Amino acid sequence: MKISIIGGGAMGSIYAALLAKTNNEIILIDVWREHIAAINNYGLKIEGASGKRIVNNIKASTDLNATKNSEIYIIATKTPQIEEVAIELKKFVKNDEKILTIQNGLGSGEILAKYIDPINIFIGVAEGFGASVIKPGHVHHNSMKMIRIGEMVQTNFSRVTNLTKLWVASGFEAKAFKDITQLVWEKYICNVTFSGPCTVFESTLGDLMSKPEHWHIALGCMWEVHKIGLKRGVQFSFQDPEKYVTEFGQRMPKAKPSMLLDYESKRLSEIGAINGMAINLGKSVGILTPYNEVITAMVIHKEKMMR
Repeated sequence: MKISIIGGGAMGSIYAALLAKTNNEIILIDVWREHIAAINNYGLKIEGASGKRIVNNIKASTDLNATKNSEIYIIATKTPQIEEVAIELKKFVKNDEKILTIQNGLGSGEILAKYIDPINIFIGVAEGFGASVIKPGHVHHNSMKMIRIGEMVQTNFSRVTNLTKLWVASGFEAKAFKDITQLVWEKYICNVTFSGPCTVFESTLGDLMSKPEHWHIALGCMWEVHKIGLKRGVQFSFQDPEKYVTEFGQRMPKAKPSMLLDYESKRLSEIGAINGMAINLGKSVGILTPYNEVITAMVIHKEKMMR
C-alpha cells in the first residue's frame, strides 16, 4: 500500500516514522528542502515517546506529484496550507483514495471539501501528542496518547475501522468514531485554552497553569468556546470543561503548543484556525469572545514584530 504524508514537520515526521513499520510504501512531502535531504541521505532520526531509532524506508520529496496513486493521503500541514494542498490533490486524487486530515483548530475538512468529494475525506484528532524538530532529519517525540478517526460524511463505518487498523498496526493507540465532530470540538477546547495563551506568555502548559493570572485568561478563552459549542449543539462528553482542560495540561506540563514552537522558529502560526476561529464562530451564534479576541490580536502582533 502506498501511503503519503503531506506535511513533514514534527507531527508529520512522527506519523511517517511509525507508519513505516508496516512495510508499506511511505512518501513524506514537505517544502523544507534541508529536512527532506537529510531524511533521504541519512534516514529520519526519531527519539522520545515512541523509541529511539533511525528510519530508513521513507521516501521524502518536495514534489507533491510524488504522492500520485496513493491509497491514503494524510495531510499533516498547518491549517493555512490546506487549501493549497487541496487544489493540487484535486488534479489527481481518485474516487477510491482516502484523504485523512489531522490539524489543530477547526475548518480543515471544510476547506478540503471545497475541492474534493467530502465522502473521501476523513477527520483525525490527535490527542495528547507532542513533537518538535531538533534539526533537519531529527525529530523528538514528546508524547503520544490516541489518534481518533471518523468520516466527514457518515457513509460506511467499516471504512473508518479499516483505516484505524492501519494506525494500530503501526504502533499507535487509535480508535474509530462515528461522531468525529464531538471529538474535534473537545480537542478544539484544549487548543484555544493553551495555544494562544502559551504563545502570548511564552510558556509551557505547566507554566501557564501555574500562574493564576495567566491561567484565568486561558480559561476565559475556553469558556467562550464551550458556550459556542453548546449553542451549536455539540454534545460534549464531559460535564466540567475546566476539569477537562486542566487534566489535559497536567498530562504534558513541559510541552509547548505547536503555535509557540512556530513563534520561536519565526514561522506564522495557525492562530486564525484556533483562537481566531472562536471570534468568527462567536459572531455566528451571538456570543461575545473578548478573551479570544485579545489573545488573537496579541499573537498576530507578536508575529508581525518577529518579521
